[in-house]
Amino acid sequence: MPVVDMVMCPTWAPLLGFSGAMSALVFSCVGSAWGTGKAAMGISSIGVAKPEIVMKNIIPVVMAGVLGIYGLIIAVIIGNGVSGMTNNKVTYSQFTGYAHLSAGLCCGFSGLAAGVAIGVAGDAGVRAVAQQPKMYVGMVLVLIFAEALGLYGLIIGLIIASAESTNCSPAATQ
Repeated sequence: MPVVDMVMCPTWAPLLGFSGAMSALVFSCVGSAWGTGKAAMGISSIGVAKPEIVMKNIIPVVMAGVLGIYGLIIAVIIGNGVSGMTNNKVTYSQFTGYAHLSAGLCCGFSGLAAGVAIGVAGDAGVRAVAQQPKMYVGMVLVLIFAEALGLYGLIIGLIIASAESTNCSPAATQ
């Protein structure tokens, strides 16, 4: 039986990876749901008075919905990278577990923050567009910058999730 360094590759290390996948998906979806709901309240309120501009102002809802997809992408990548015991040998290191946890938290919290920003800006933006149509371009620009926050989390999460260490051999003693 091969010797495995339980400090470098403990049996609980996959918990970190799965926690990262869960964090990415859950927090991104919470941000997505909150942003969608908040922006939809503004769209619903303006739709009563001006139903002709509802479809034009659906952009915040679509942008908030994309945030959940960011979390799904990271969660699938992390989930596929987590490994348990293979041939009675631990191959998933503590380093990789913490990298996957960090990637998930990075993407998840960025998605949550972006969802809040999109929801607040989208709600206020669609109400402003209902009163002054020239505000549309400004609203879209603000929403793009809010969406970029989630995209930054996705990009950094992908970079961090690619870091791994599969060396589970005991360190050489001197």
